[in-house]
Amino acid sequence: MDLVTPSIGLIFWQAILFILLFFLLAKFAWKPILRLIEDREEYLQASLRVAQKAQQEMNSLELEKEIWLKQSRAQRDLLLKETRTLSDQIIHQAKENAQNERHEILLQTKILIENQKKAALADIKNQVADLSISIAEKLLQKELKNDKEQEKLVSNLLADLKDFP
Repeated sequence: MDLVTPSIGLIFWQAILFILLFFLLAKFAWKPILRLIEDREEYLQASLRVAQKAQQEMNSLELEKEIWLKQSRAQRDLLLKETRTLSDQIIHQAKENAQNERHEILLQTKILIENQKKAALADIKNQVADLSISIAEKLLQKELKNDKEQEKLVSNLLADLKDFP
């Protein structure tokens, strides 16, 4: 039964060894262990702060990315709208130019046709005048073979000229 009930001397020496071990640990081990624990705690706190800061920066970058994407989309839409407007203007201008050229060509064609018509009419008039003169000459030569008839014709023409205003 000696093993189950310790003696007073054994308790005394165990208490002295415990107190001695406690002071040695307090003097040489507790401070470094506590310092390591505090350092580890500070490192973890610093890591948490860095992680939180990184998370905030990621959120900030995500917001900036969203804003940049919205701005890019808005610029793209604006450029597409301007391009459509410009292409519509170019098409409209081209249609107007084509219309103006068509009108100008039609006008020039009408003027050319009118000039050719006038030239043809003038040519026809000249031909009619030449034919008329030729016919009149032949008729006059036939009818005015003698001098009396010629004098009578000249006096009639002079009389007509006097009546002419």
